[in-house]
Amino acid sequence: MKLANALSQRSELQTRIRQLESRLNNNALVQEGEQPAEDPQELLRELEEDYTRLEGLISAINRTNNSTKLEDGTSLSDLLARRDCLKGKLSVLRGFLDNASALVRRHSVSEIKIKSTVDVRRLQKQVDGLSKELRQLEEVIQEKNWTTELL
Repeated sequence: MKLANALSQRSELQTRIRQLESRLNNNALVQEGEQPAEDPQELLRELEEDYTRLEGLISAINRTNNSTKLEDGTSLSDLLARRDCLKGKLSVLRGFLDNASALVRRHSVSEIKIKSTVDVRRLQKQVDGLSKELRQLEEVIQEKNWTTELL
């Protein structure tokens, strides 16, 4: 099985587990003398099976990510950590940039003038560079996902 297939299965299992949680909660209580729409014991059994499968998939994915190396020796796990940090950093910088570049309209000369605390143009170039780095990183990760066999 390719790593990409395992990642897809993991996502499907996580979605199914969230749905099972909702179904369990919907069948936790019934009026006395009534029956639940679904058997909670059966749902609990399915939940246990899905978590067992998910644990196995996550372990295999993690082993594969740790042992898959690029030509320069960087592991796929290292790339994923870099990607997650780039996404977080870009999110913060984009929000800050939106605030720093917002125009404040004054209706008269006597109103307080508001100005940016940073060089918006320079920060935008930095964000553009990080965005490009993230896109290139995503391409490398996707290529590895589709060509790497799951361990």
